[in-house]
Order: sequence, then C-alpha cells, then structure tokens
Amino acid sequence: MSTQPETVYTDSHRVSCDGATDIRAAGNYVPAALGHPRVWLEIDEKGYVDCGYCDRHFVLKNGPADQRAA
Repeated sequence: MSTQPETVYTDSHRVSCDGATDIRAAGNYVPAALGHPRVWLEIDEKGYVDCGYCDRHFVLKNGPADQRAA
C-alpha cells in the first residue's frame, strides 16, 4: 500500500525540506533524525517542485500548478 506524497502550498519560490515536518519528537530522538538531509528547492515557471528524497510536492500559491478551487 502506498500513500500519496504530501502537497505543501507556499508563497515562496524557494523552499526547504528535511522530510520530517510531520514527525513528532518523542523520547530521545528529534524529528530531523528521522527525515533526510535538509535540501533547498527552487520552484520554477511550472509552479511546483518535488523533493528528491521524500517526494513532498511544493506548489506555489496562485501559480500555474495551483489546482485548488478558487
């Protein structure tokens, strides 16, 4: 069973991803330890970018790839 990658809507053309945004800290670990190295991504003229590590999908709000209902 596979799940759809998370979609994040952003106002910025430059975003960072560490794969641990939705992992809660508990015990002796911190979320970043369970994610991946932080990478900086640039949203281009298509209006979106995907993280190469975790496939998280970043979409520029009101950009060409923003398919949410207006």
